[in-house]
Amino acid sequence: MSSRVGGATGDTAAGSERLRAVVRRLGAAGDVVQGVALRRLMGLPEGVQRRLVGRPVVRDGLTLATEIQLLFALQRLMGEDGLDAEDHASDEARRDLVRQARLASGNPPIGGSHDLVVDGAAGPLDARLYIPRALLRASEVPGGLTPLSGTADPLLIWYHGGGMLRGDLDSHDAVCRVLAEEAGCRVLSVAYRLAPEHPFPAGADDAFAAYRWVLRNAAGIGADPERVALGGDSAGAYLAAVASLEAVAAGMAPAYQLLVYPVTDWGALAADRESRSRKLFDAGFLLTRDFMNAAEAAYLGSADPDDPRLNLHRAELAGLPPTYVCTAGFDPLRDEGERFVEELRAAGVEVTHQRFAPLIHAFVHLMGGRESRGALSAIATALRRGLVG
Repeated sequence: MSSRVGGATGDTAAGSERLRAVVRRLGAAGDVVQGVALRRLMGLPEGVQRRLVGRPVVRDGLTLATEIQLLFALQRLMGEDGLDAEDHASDEARRDLVRQARLASGNPPIGGSHDLVVDGAAGPLDARLYIPRALLRASEVPGGLTPLSGTADPLLIWYHGGGMLRGDLDSHDAVCRVLAEEAGCRVLSVAYRLAPEHPFPAGADDAFAAYRWVLRNAAGIGADPERVALGGDSAGAYLAAVASLEAVAAGMAPAYQLLVYPVTDWGALAADRESRSRKLFDAGFLLTRDFMNAAEAAYLGSADPDDPRLNLHRAELAGLPPTYVCTAGFDPLRDEGERFVEELRAAGVEVTHQRFAPLIHAFVHLMGGRESRGALSAIATALRRGLVG
């Protein structure tokens, strides 16, 4: 998950030279070696990282995590553009997101997973079911595991992030593995239709259709239809919220929501209603104004930006299930997510909110860093408490 940060890293001459030496060694290495090295560097003691990157980055009274500074410095030296790619929805850009996510996340252990197909609003959608080791039993094959038969386990339906332009089952595979294992529940990741090929309301319609499919087919995937949560990160968190709103209106409310740095207003740029954090962090911290503009234009299409399914601040929130929302301090989406928290509370919704002040958008992928990995564990803990009990 890369970004250009200009002069934000505060490099010292000695630290920069050490980082250049690392980059030279990594330049000829394959993705596996690069990924291992990246995660190890992000896990170095904070004092060592600070000597490599120089003075802290402080903005809006917050100090950027040193591991994030180090990540940005490395990627800048490697000449990676990340979300600043010229064609945000090209096949190459979509493949690159998966590659970068794998480099940053690695391959966390999971009890078991398998691919399947669920119903979308206009046809079948690819999906992947994750089962943690706690919900498996020893199989007849020595050392093998198999799902417990006849179970009705809690299930999280996960919608991946990517600005409605990118992302798929593979880009968020590691995140789903960690959530399943640490929360002790099944996770079903759903690959909804993307813009610009499929603008609003395609993705939102798919999210609700997938939820309806789960309720109809819960027994077949070992899920308890009374303990289904909807969740996601960024654009995926937006989809989870929209699906929850539709579910409540249809009298089939989910048990829980898990919203990770959600997008809550798809017309913010077009309607000139940007939050303060969108202006403060619009460049240099991964999620840029350029990418947000492209994502908004592609997903909005000709839709009314005041539609409550695009601007969640105009939606009727009463009746939504208990909800967890987390935001990141250095994220353009921070303020709208925290505004949404207050609106949920005002509507009588039970809400838990955590701000991970030193972190950036997309931190869930950064498995090597102590701050980032700890935040993902905190999200899994919230899911366990809210859904599993």
